[in-house]
Amino acid sequence: MRILVTGGDGMLGSILVRLLIEQKHDVSVFTHPSSKSGTLDGLSVTKFIGCVLQPGEVDHAVKGHDAIIHAAAVTDVWPARSEKVRKINIEGTKNVISAALKNGIKRFVYIGSGSSVNAKDAPGSRYPFPGAKYGLDYIDSKYYALQLVMEAAKNDGLPAIAVLPSYMIGPYDSVPGSGRMIQTLASGKLKFYTDGGRNFVYSKDVAVAVANSLTKGQTGKYYIAGNENLTYKEFFSKVAAVVGVREPVVRVPGWTVKAIGFISDTIAAVSHKPPLLSYPMARISCDRQYVSSEDAVRELHMPQTKIEEAIKECYSWFIDNGYIKSKKNYVPHPET
Repeated sequence: MRILVTGGDGMLGSILVRLLIEQKHDVSVFTHPSSKSGTLDGLSVTKFIGCVLQPGEVDHAVKGHDAIIHAAAVTDVWPARSEKVRKINIEGTKNVISAALKNGIKRFVYIGSGSSVNAKDAPGSRYPFPGAKYGLDYIDSKYYALQLVMEAAKNDGLPAIAVLPSYMIGPYDSVPGSGRMIQTLASGKLKFYTDGGRNFVYSKDVAVAVANSLTKGQTGKYYIAGNENLTYKEFFSKVAAVVGVREPVVRVPGWTVKAIGFISDTIAAVSHKPPLLSYPMARISCDRQYVSSEDAVRELHMPQTKIEEAIKECYSWFIDNGYIKSKKNYVPHPET
């Protein structure tokens, strides 16, 4: 199968591209010209350089492929409101959908966010979806992009399904993004925890679910790709055990964390420098964003690897690539 992966140089994309190559697919990637990621270097892929906001560039990349896996997105959470985030995540998705319909794509897989359908939201909420309460354009834009995909599947015959990962942990986190908590804890800079929690998942398990979704799953349906619901205290305990450092022992009340976030945002508004903890992220850290992935396990045959394995691979990859200098409990990443 000829497959185009947008955002193929991101953390999930880098794992997914390798998996698709192993499965003998003909893989192409569509990456932004400003990308500095080297995670695809040396791989046998066709590269298209362009921006999802340019319909002509998208159409050129899509032409001749059987399937699209649309993983390209801006994940910035500061500033909370960002025209760039909204445009790329929503308008960019609209352009990829249009190109898919124009070129008769046989399978369209959208990579969304588990925060779009958090199962803990109370019925009758005043928000259109659970994550809207945080006021982050990243979370909002992923939700609205998901609606575009589902509507195109329902009304325009787009052969689409969506895979919505929870909080992914694994290698190739070149930003770093989700692995920053591991990086911070391993460096000894993380001293406290909140009462919040979330669902954690091994990024390689998500990649398997995405690859399987090319031939499995129901058109017009979304699948939450997650695994372990853990409090932050439980997660930090697992990280500490893997990297060989002391876990945080200071519990900080939610009101204190939110106050710090509010003050940090106020300072950032004046200095124009990203805060260490913004108010929306402070609110998120106090909530328990738990989800179920039963459908993805059953219908997409998604594995459920213990999160300790994900932490080990993330930690080793950080060391191998110079993100962490300490080598306690170090085991080289498989590709090193």
